[in-house]
Amino acid sequence: MYLIIAKYLSTAAIVVLVSEIVKRSDRLGALIAALPLVTFLVLFWMYYENQSLEKISNHAWYTFWYVIPTLPMFAFFPMLLPRLGFWATIIASIGITFLFFILTVFIAKRLGVMLI
Repeated sequence: MYLIIAKYLSTAAIVVLVSEIVKRSDRLGALIAALPLVTFLVLFWMYYENQSLEKISNHAWYTFWYVIPTLPMFAFFPMLLPRLGFWATIIASIGITFLFFILTVFIAKRLGVMLI
């Protein structure tokens, strides 16, 4: 039970920290948000809980492939925000990410990587 609480607190602390830093510096907040801190936490917790090295390695590998379709959203978001407003841009960004995810699945499959 204490382990689960530690997981929640450490993950929440990162989100709160980044949201507080971004209030003071857009660039520094974005840099910290772009770091794979949550992924490192997950890898650490997997290792701490004695998951196999293969499972830990697979998690890192699939995370790489799942990050790719999220990247275009970060380019489109600032362009869409002044035109569509916040909530419409969020919805459009979800759609963009979904479309790029489907594209990534097909490309990865051709390369021998099964994502779904």
